[in-house]
Amino acid sequence: MKMRRTVTQGILAAAAVVALSTTAMAADTLMLAGLGGKVQEDLTATLFTPAAEKAGVELRTESHDGLAGVRVQVQSGAPGWDVAHLGAEDCAIGAAEGLFEPLDYSVINADGIPDGARGENWVGTNTYSVVLAWRTDKYGDNPPKDWKDFWDVEKFPGRRALSVYPQEMMEIALLGDGVEPSKVYPLDTARSLAALERLKPHVSVWWTSGAQSAQLLKDGEVDMEAIWGSRVEGVIADGAPVTYTYQDGVRGFGCVAILKGSKNVEAAQKLVANIVSPEIQARIPEMMPYYGPSNAKAFEVKEFSAEILAKSNASPENAAKQVVMNPAWWAENIQDVQEDFKNLIIQ
Repeated sequence: MKMRRTVTQGILAAAAVVALSTTAMAADTLMLAGLGGKVQEDLTATLFTPAAEKAGVELRTESHDGLAGVRVQVQSGAPGWDVAHLGAEDCAIGAAEGLFEPLDYSVINADGIPDGARGENWVGTNTYSVVLAWRTDKYGDNPPKDWKDFWDVEKFPGRRALSVYPQEMMEIALLGDGVEPSKVYPLDTARSLAALERLKPHVSVWWTSGAQSAQLLKDGEVDMEAIWGSRVEGVIADGAPVTYTYQDGVRGFGCVAILKGSKNVEAAQKLVANIVSPEIQARIPEMMPYYGPSNAKAFEVKEFSAEILAKSNASPENAAKQVVMNPAWWAENIQDVQEDFKNLIIQ
């Protein structure tokens, strides 16, 4: 699951919705805008619809193409969306820009959600992970175990792939360079970029989409790569000789926020409260395998099978192996890091 889209498309799509929204929606009807595609379909069925039913509101959905679209909605003065689902780093950026209403934590119980996965104006809804995956027909009984092995090109020769997005790639570079997981943040960007520079000659592809990353492994174009855990499972299900590990994975969050100027803030607070409640969060491990609930108390609601727990990136065992992405750090540093990371790739 990833949370980034084209800025231009986002502006055009959001502008169109604003132009068509000539009247406010009824108080008991909420419009939620998500990132589209299968992820939004799954989140709607798993979280959003049951949360709306529990809150007693009618839910309608649109898709957007990122934070730029949210900005257009808010700047219109009469947003056609009440709630937006984004990546946590975008929620943190949007909160700093004043795009969201404050959340009422007397209504929203976020006790099971880590401090780094919520803010005054946003809260985490689900988790995803970037993991190390590899071809078993290449490495056999001596596979890479962590990012240090990924960086060890002599012991583990082969074609590698990384993402063009600095989020998560900067973290894994530090882990590959020997930084302890507990000391990854604040990111030492100079050390991270230096580690990436050393590995660059062995990076065959810098992938730009989840579909591309999966195809690279499936077709054997690369031997190992950093990839979203949800994408690896599709490759394995198709019969490719591929596996992965959650060891030293980077766990990120999706989030929801209420748009500044929404006419339905009270109802939206109730919707958000239900989305992050343990009871509804507990639907994720079974309905969205290889993702996880943002609320750790979801694992206390019911007993999950060993198979489900092994797949969920947020199960207690798998969560303990990973580094949690820090949205606040990225909100403050994304502009500078993006430029440096882009220059590293193209030079």
